[in-house]
Amino acid sequence: MRPGSCAGAGAAPNWSAAMTRRILIVLHQERSSPGRVGQALVRRGCELDIRRPSLGDPLPASMEGHHAAIIFGGPMSANDDLPFIKAETGWIGVPLREEKPYLGICLGAQLMARHLGARVYSREDERVEVGYYPIRPTGEGQHLFDNPQYVYQWHAQGFDLPSGAVQLAEGDEFPVQAMRYGAQAYGIQFHPELTTPMMDAWLTFASHRLSQPGAQPVELHRKGRAEHDAALRAWLGRFLDRWLPAEADVPRGEAEPA
Repeated sequence: MRPGSCAGAGAAPNWSAAMTRRILIVLHQERSSPGRVGQALVRRGCELDIRRPSLGDPLPASMEGHHAAIIFGGPMSANDDLPFIKAETGWIGVPLREEKPYLGICLGAQLMARHLGARVYSREDERVEVGYYPIRPTGEGQHLFDNPQYVYQWHAQGFDLPSGAVQLAEGDEFPVQAMRYGAQAYGIQFHPELTTPMMDAWLTFASHRLSQPGAQPVELHRKGRAEHDAALRAWLGRFLDRWLPAEADVPRGEAEPA
């Protein structure tokens, strides 16, 4: 197990106000990072428990020791016949059954969709979303998203809306961009965790993705970050405040790292 530390905000239902909230963070590669999501949680006083099942870390049998769980993205597919993919897909039932907050980011959202019986698919024309693309709120998502809202994408697959889930945002190339299942389980197709060093690494070490149909060239990634990153960073703060309600706000005007 590779523990990390984070800072989270406020008390959760049935948790002592004096107890630090522990967030389970699931990553998929040795160098993977929770990025800006981890930074934002640290600012809110959480403790991060970072695990990498792909490298042998176990997942807890219950959420008794954690307030919430986040499964991040990765280069693998939710359809891969890999032991850790199967294990994570089945494990998502734990926070759903126990009604604990869950957030799936890209692969984490696709795993939740598969757990709930929905299809995870590639487009027949092989188009991808790699760069900044606009998404639009549905009627159910107007309280969460601007119209349009530009978000950073890095994926070749999407997912259908599972039965019982509520669609919160839509896109042109991949229709389902954000969903909610129950009161506290969310899945998003995009990457609000991206920091500038993370973007540099992705553009360098996964540069082959830039030649795929629909991917944006490097200059549009840079231009998009300059134009849209502040709004996406602000969105993340609003979302986390809703997903993990805080007793006390982070001091206003305190800058978040880029």
